[in-house]
Amino acid sequence: MCGIFAYLNHLTPQTRKYILEILIRGLQRLEYRGYDSAGVGFDCPKPVNGTDTKTQIRLVKSKGKVSVLNSLIFSKEDIAFSEELQTHVGIAHTRWATHGVPNEVNSHPQRSGVNNEFIVVHNGIITNYKDIKNFLEQRGFVFESETDTEVIPKLMKYLYDTESAEGEKPSLQVLMEHAITQLEGAFALVCKSDCYPGEVVAARRGSPLLVGIKSSLHVITDSVPVVFSRMGKDFSPLSPPPCVDKLDIATSSTLKGASSTSHFDIDAKDELKHVEYFFASDASAVIEHTDKVIYLEDNDVAAVSGDGCLTIHHVKSSNVVVQSHRTVHTIQTKLQEIMKGNYSHFMLKEIFEQPESVVNTMRGRMQFDQYKVVLGGLKDHIATMRRSRRLLLIACGTSYHSAVATRQLLEELTELPVVVELASDFLDRSTPIFRDDVAFFISQSGETADTLNALRYCKARGAFVVGITNTVGSSISRETYCGVHINAGPEIGVASTKAYTSQFVALVMFGLVMSEDRVSLQGRRKDIIDGLSKLSANIEEVLKMDSKIRAIAEELVEQKSLIIMGRGYNFATCLEGALKVKEVSYMHSEGIMSGELKHGPLALIDEKMACIMVMLKDGVYGKCQNALEQVIARSGRPIIICCRGDTAVQAKAYRYLEIPQTVDCLQGILAVIPLQLLAFHIAVIRKHDVDCPRNLAKSVTVE
Repeated sequence: MCGIFAYLNHLTPQTRKYILEILIRGLQRLEYRGYDSAGVGFDCPKPVNGTDTKTQIRLVKSKGKVSVLNSLIFSKEDIAFSEELQTHVGIAHTRWATHGVPNEVNSHPQRSGVNNEFIVVHNGIITNYKDIKNFLEQRGFVFESETDTEVIPKLMKYLYDTESAEGEKPSLQVLMEHAITQLEGAFALVCKSDCYPGEVVAARRGSPLLVGIKSSLHVITDSVPVVFSRMGKDFSPLSPPPCVDKLDIATSSTLKGASSTSHFDIDAKDELKHVEYFFASDASAVIEHTDKVIYLEDNDVAAVSGDGCLTIHHVKSSNVVVQSHRTVHTIQTKLQEIMKGNYSHFMLKEIFEQPESVVNTMRGRMQFDQYKVVLGGLKDHIATMRRSRRLLLIACGTSYHSAVATRQLLEELTELPVVVELASDFLDRSTPIFRDDVAFFISQSGETADTLNALRYCKARGAFVVGITNTVGSSISRETYCGVHINAGPEIGVASTKAYTSQFVALVMFGLVMSEDRVSLQGRRKDIIDGLSKLSANIEEVLKMDSKIRAIAEELVEQKSLIIMGRGYNFATCLEGALKVKEVSYMHSEGIMSGELKHGPLALIDEKMACIMVMLKDGVYGKCQNALEQVIARSGRPIIICCRGDTAVQAKAYRYLEIPQTVDCLQGILAVIPLQLLAFHIAVIRKHDVDCPRNLAKSVTVE
């Protein structure tokens, strides 16, 4: 939720136009995270006695998508676009509203006052902002927005004034350290100030943030050491902070003093280090500039000082052990992977990428000729998992549906109780957790707030925690003991498609690993592995029905509601299909277990109600036929997803879509794709923004 992007060019001359273009492109790459308003903050000349002798921070903000902001910026005639800047910091933000309606005032960056001394972009929610706001208002600060974010730049201005009055100007990094100790909730922050020209500071707690580094010189380090800072006991919330010299800083024994943290080392022959830094919510915003990134941890404060050196401090808030360095990662994603290519929308592109994405999930793990599965991230822990009391699959939204889809198979292959939980409800109930539980946390982004909180809840109670994510370096991948990276590739469309099928495949592979020593299950395992070997080709066959699915979408486009029903392995298919329809077409849609039809939902069925039934040849095929007869008897007109050649079902269908026959536990992967395409086409015909549906954003980093 919300996208942060910042760019600092240190001793790297760039025109203001180039800098603004970089900021705008960064926001466009992050627009899937929020798109109801956007803004940028950058330096402009300030007229003094008729001459431009001083710079000031300028904010340009607008309601709407990033394209609106782009047009607004480059329509302004008073911005010196051609001026070349040796060193400059620009910060930008695209918003998904949590506090305050989408408008220019509530857009980020938020500021400390009318002179823009401190400006901040923020992703997350500050839960104690009302207390801080009251504190600052009592000291003369005037608030202009409805946001929780505005307290942050004003708090930093208050801290700056307070500490400067004591005789010594604090560093920007120390100011941020003091500020975040006052904040409760989740946040990723980037701040710039005209009191600290050419400097930038960032911090995170609970929301993702990374630093990208680009230099024409040779990089001679693969990690950045961390200084650990702990605020003194006398630094209570909403009280004046301690002086800088009271800050208890303890460096790692491997460091040569605090200055050693400043070196993201580059091989410079002289003191001039030409370097560019990029701060972003996601790696997709920086891959066109650099492949070297550092993922910040919770309570990290990263700052670039006036000499162009990067420092990372960690503000200790507990006795939890954290690493003494931050690794410089090389990201593997290529720019073309986050471009639409020849497709009209990211969602359509990602639907059609599924033949390849499921193969990438299995690549290096499935040995089809030997009927063997190797999950490198789990292999050292399989014995522990086999001794567990139960398996918990905890997730939200589409990831939750992937857990529902594979629960039955996992129960069969592991012979363990499998509990599937919505992360938000799991936390609300304070669910009992045992030390011999194995808990899986499933999230495309690896940053989903409810899922992360559930992870920490289970980990604190001794459960063995496992992650399944699509994002290397994400919080879930770092905080779990082991896991599976699904390798589906970047997913830009807000409505998840290929991540669902890859999560599905990853959980199936886990079940196969758990059952490899069960003699009685070897025949079943071979059938599933054979099905996986043909999965990509079968998905390609389903995608060939695109034009037929569009024709059905044209018939359904005027409908107000849609019921999708099935049972067994395909109940999750119905839930996921209904979610896709709701997300992008804004049509009310409901996934129903067909076994529950006569317990209430049957009252909705008549000749006007749009109804889709998933009826595949599996263990509940006969029961689904009973549901079909009940629908037909009430004048229903079912659109049926069935197996190829199933003439008995096709004869009773109003419309039908045939998919290839495969092993029962994998049919849900093939059956969900027509529903993904149906949702897409209904949305396009209704002229909705498919990739950026209203009120939604990808990577839900707030509760």
